[in-house]
Amino acid sequence: MVDKNYCMSSFLALRYVEKPGVSFTDTLPYRRPELKEGEKYRVRTAADVGEAIRKQLEPLKRKYGKIGLLLSGGMDSSILASYLPGCEAYTFRFLGGAFQAEELRRAEGFAARNGMKLHYVDISWESVEQSIEPVMRSKGGPVHSIEPQLYYAAMQAKRDGVELLVFGDGADYVFGGMDQLLSKDWTFDAYMARSIYVEPAEVLREPVSMQYLFERYRQGEKIDFMRFYDVVVTEESYGSYENAFSAAGIEAFDPYEAMERAEPLDLKRIRSGESKYLIRELFRMRYPELPVPEKLPMPRPVDAYFKDWTGPVRSEFRTDIDMSRYTGNQKWLIWCLERFLNMIEA
Repeated sequence: MVDKNYCMSSFLALRYVEKPGVSFTDTLPYRRPELKEGEKYRVRTAADVGEAIRKQLEPLKRKYGKIGLLLSGGMDSSILASYLPGCEAYTFRFLGGAFQAEELRRAEGFAARNGMKLHYVDISWESVEQSIEPVMRSKGGPVHSIEPQLYYAAMQAKRDGVELLVFGDGADYVFGGMDQLLSKDWTFDAYMARSIYVEPAEVLREPVSMQYLFERYRQGEKIDFMRFYDVVVTEESYGSYENAFSAAGIEAFDPYEAMERAEPLDLKRIRSGESKYLIRELFRMRYPELPVPEKLPMPRPVDAYFKDWTGPVRSEFRTDIDMSRYTGNQKWLIWCLERFLNMIEA
């Protein structure tokens, strides 16, 4: 089914097309996330998490001749690095290393500690331009801003002979890393406003409301934000990684994605500043001499990219958009949607 207006609104609001079987165009069907099925490792303690990682990675180390790891300076990937000594490590570097330089230095330190060969993935606007069309064609729609750089890194790893790329995105979603979304018991209206990335009515001539999705989780004036977090937020993020690696034609694996909590998240601990408390504990076990690095999102200098962008010009968009209201991440969504529409009409 083709419904361009719905798809445009869904992407702006949610970063993906939520309804199955709905596409922007019949010539390029939208591909929804292909989430991994099967039995999951139930984990209760930090030691359980470590054992689940070990059980998953040991057979892969025997199966693949050359393994790569997307290594940041954060907890999730540095823990994985401790189970993959000697493998190839890939670290994003932006603006010549000036962007998030402290995290870059931490990644260098983790690579050295684990005897890894570190490869920098130098991301510029030119590399984004080079990579965006393959990931959009793979998905059949506009994409999250991390997808071009993930694709670019995957292609670099392939050229180096890497057969499997390991990454650690799932820890945020399984173990309570999205601390702002979990920061309080939300009212329905406040949570919907907080969760919509760009309100379609603000930028589109023919917007479609996404309230129907939030209504599934309504509990009177409140909302079951934990279920929304576990289903909607998780699906969108996993789909971004899966699409980028699929477009690059490389096998990829996230050990955290195959886990599930044996107990509900301890929201009190998260709200007191201990996001991903089991991951923090495991980090201390693997690197007892180091302070726990604080969580940072995957780096992407979108504010710099879109500093001077004046906004979309296609007829689907309103002509009175105040672009100064939007962050770089929001501008990416608007820009990428217009870029995709241009691509499918070329």
